[in-house]
Formats: sequence, structure tokens, C-alpha cells
Amino acid sequence: MKPISTEIKQLLSDQKTEWELAGKNFAGLRNVQVREFQFDGFTIKVQFNPGRIVSSAAKVDKKSIEARPCFLCAANRPVEQRGVTFGDYEVLVNPFPIFPEHFTIPAFAHTPQQIKGNFGNMLDMAQAMEGFSLFYNGPLCGASAPDHFHFQAGNAGFMPLDEETTALKEKYGDCWEKDEVNYCAIKDGLRNFLVLEAADKMALINAFVQIYTELEDQESDEEPMLNILARNIDGGWRVLVFPRALHRPSQYFAEGEENILISPASVDMGGVLITPQEKDFLKIGKTDIESIMKQVLLPVEQFDKLTTKLKQ
Repeated sequence: MKPISTEIKQLLSDQKTEWELAGKNFAGLRNVQVREFQFDGFTIKVQFNPGRIVSSAAKVDKKSIEARPCFLCAANRPVEQRGVTFGDYEVLVNPFPIFPEHFTIPAFAHTPQQIKGNFGNMLDMAQAMEGFSLFYNGPLCGASAPDHFHFQAGNAGFMPLDEETTALKEKYGDCWEKDEVNYCAIKDGLRNFLVLEAADKMALINAFVQIYTELEDQESDEEPMLNILARNIDGGWRVLVFPRALHRPSQYFAEGEENILISPASVDMGGVLITPQEKDFLKIGKTDIESIMKQVLLPVEQFDKLTTKLKQ
């Protein structure tokens, strides 16, 4: 797979000058405030990023989605927005960035956000986009366009988990090997998630399909709730899967002092919590972070059941 990293970096550079909104928002990242919280063996950063209110507060119910034009369809995009073609996808600069280099990668076709059948494409992109972490937010797990299939990408090393995964595997991991895939179930006291590592693409796809199937509700058409991070490392792939229990925590819906406008997605799972409101950025503490993560991720008991089934 031909690397396209150089091409998309050039796209970003050009779009910052051609497109006022993108230029302004990427320049604004220089003034973004960050707080760091140290947990046992890992770091959680909290970023105050007002531009992300568009995503954090997005209405993703069926009625709201149907009432607005799809902003990922080419016909509805700003005239200034250009992209780089990658197979059936187009790499676009994200005009509301979290990362210094942040891209949205929609499919050309207007099809629903569903990873089933598209996971192999994610691996191909991770392989081609050297130096980037690819991520997928499920339709009820942070995707602000659940009606149009897309991935996102940001520069690797920005999320603490990019560098911490190996140490967390050693400290908290229950690891095993099966069918050419190295698995690790990690429970770090904040997050319960799976790490899959393999050099064989098909083996990794099969492993993911099993996870998806185990999480699937056979009586529902809804996709199982999950966030996914993927990177190409040493000629193979590292994939992190975060099975979810909730879309948004109770703090999101609370009123008054209890309210924290936070809608966790892949980047939050990777260790960068996004707060678009300054009041939340200033008041959030370790106990809030623990509460939010424990609410939205699969509880320990269910996560352990999943792990047991994957080992069989």
C-alpha cells in the first residue's frame, strides 16, 4: 500500500492558507489549554477546545440527522474544502481539529457509520498513513455524522495511549496468542479495552469479527457500541478496541454544578479528554474522569465474559 502521508501533509499545509476556517482553527490549537492527571502507570490529558462544541454537543438522534444536510457528502461541503483520494474514500482536513494534524476520511458513498465489512479498509489506511493513528467512532460512540461512513486520523504520539500501550500490557494485561494474533485484555482501573497485534491482515480481520459478533445484540440492528484505534507498527498492526456501555455519561445530562459537557469518543479513550467549555476544563478532577470512563465503557464483569469467550 503506497504511503500517502506526504500528500496529506501537503494538503493540510495548503488548506490552512486556502480555507479561512481551517487556518484559524489550526492556529487556535497553539493556544489550547491542557491539564494532566497522573494515574497508576498512565496519563490522562484534558484539553480545553471550544471549537469541538460542534462535535461534543452534536444531536445524533434520527430526527436531527434527517433534518440537516450531510456535511461529509461532497455536494454539501464548503467550496474551499479539498481532499486526497484513497480508494473509495477521500482524506479531508478536519476544520475543527484536536490534533496538530487532523483528518476526516469519509467514504464517497453516503452509507451509515458501520464498521462491519469496513475494518479491512481501516487496516489498509493505517498501513498507508505512516505516522498517524486511525480511529473509528461508532454511531453512538462519538461519531457526529452517524449517517455517513468515515474514519479519522491524527498524528501518532499525540494521545498518551500511543506510547503507553506496551507498558500497560505488562502492568495490567491478560495476554494470549491465538490464530496468529496477539491479544491483550487490559483493565487499568479506568478503561477496559482489548489490544490486538498481528502482521497478518486476514487474521486480524477474523479476530475483530469475533469480537464484533460477541458484542452484537442478535435482537437489534444496531451496531455494538465501540471505539477503535489502529496504527501500523513494525510492519504489522496494533488495534485497540474499546467496547462501550453508554454513549454519554450522566454528567452530560446533569444540570447546574453537576453538568460536564463531555461526549467521550476514541481520542478520549486514547487519553485526551475534550472539554469544549472552560467551566468544565477548570473543574474536572480525577474522580470525575474515573466516573465518566467507568460509565461509558463496558463494566468489568461483562468485559471478563468477553475475554473468556475470545480465549476459547
